[in-house]
Amino acid sequence: MSPSRGRQRILAIVLAGGKGERLYPLTKHRSKPSVPFGGRYRIIDFVLSNLVNSGIDAVYVLTQYKAQSLITHIQRAWGFMGGTREAFATIVPAQMQMGDVWYRGTADAIYQNLNLIEQFAPDAVAVFGADHVYKMNIRQMADFHFEHGAAATVACLPVEAEEVRQFGVAEVNADLRIERFVEKPLPADAPRIPGQNDRSLVSMGNYIFDTNVLVDVLIQDAAQGGDHDFGKSIFPDMVQKMDVYAYDFTSNRLPVHRGYEVERPYWRDVGTIATYFETNMDLRSVTPELNLYNFAWPIMSASFNTPPVKFVFDEALRRGEAVQSLITGGCIIAGGFVKDSILSRNVVVDEQAHVNEAILMDNVVIGRGARVQRAIIDKNAHIPPGSTVGFDPDADRARGYHVDESGITIVAKAPETPESRARYL
Repeated sequence: MSPSRGRQRILAIVLAGGKGERLYPLTKHRSKPSVPFGGRYRIIDFVLSNLVNSGIDAVYVLTQYKAQSLITHIQRAWGFMGGTREAFATIVPAQMQMGDVWYRGTADAIYQNLNLIEQFAPDAVAVFGADHVYKMNIRQMADFHFEHGAAATVACLPVEAEEVRQFGVAEVNADLRIERFVEKPLPADAPRIPGQNDRSLVSMGNYIFDTNVLVDVLIQDAAQGGDHDFGKSIFPDMVQKMDVYAYDFTSNRLPVHRGYEVERPYWRDVGTIATYFETNMDLRSVTPELNLYNFAWPIMSASFNTPPVKFVFDEALRRGEAVQSLITGGCIIAGGFVKDSILSRNVVVDEQAHVNEAILMDNVVIGRGARVQRAIIDKNAHIPPGSTVGFDPDADRARGYHVDESGITIVAKAPETPESRARYL
């Protein structure tokens, strides 16, 4: 019997060990979940905000790959959750609890931390990824899970059948019970949504499990060979034996601060430089698809004691402004011009400099007269006076910059200097 809704205890385990190889060089020194986004956030802030806004306050964050940046961010940004038995955001590094091996897959990562589940004794375990930018009321998915008495529930969304190569695909009946689960099939072989021959229902990599079921299937999976992965190993077998349901992500609704409207959910895979750049650039729009201004569903992150943004107007050049851009605290536009860009904390754009369609991360300095377009400048980097970035791919490569296949130039993160450290803190 399902527990009464008021007594349901849900433990969230966030998988935050992703390498993010296609986001290189942004992931040269950090994992994908800790990559900055939108001027003041990290990618992991979205899943954590969704959980907290949904009333799920017990969260373990599993790390593995280049985790120091992520650990520092979690400690700084999410310490407000406290450290009680019922409310916490605790970082769990890979510890080889079950032998001398690192995590061999997503299922093995949970298996190696079964002690955390047993100690908390929840009614359900929410296993969510930290690699995507999305807004979701997870409580609605949990209600669906309990109402259906599901062994497991998989968050799914419809996509064009030609796009299924990177996803697990669910074949469902009219009640959304999953009857077949295929990991990363060829488009021709992918199950279709009933009545829609050109669309498939794909997994978002977010799951809710009945606790006892999860423990049993992980122990069974660990005792045999294979990938030890939920998409490749667990679900193809589970759907043949148990009631596993697909939760329709498009049915999800978020409250808004005006109180009488709802907001539709949002989800983007930012796994490549091109999609990461485009998703950031959408924020400049008059009505962006990702609403960061819904105060009833805030996206939370670290707070810093930064001074106000400052614009220094150059009378002779008629410059010292930013248009259609997101500017974060501590920035100084000192006679330069910024358009269609996103500036993180403490960025300086010097006089006569011109920045267009760019993402500038913490402590970046654009020197006097420099020009930057369609580029990502990572933390602490200084663009010399009079130089250019994003205009000539060959020249950018000669300077040691990375030019993505999409044509976007990335200037890698620079070491902190005493000056940048002081400004960052």
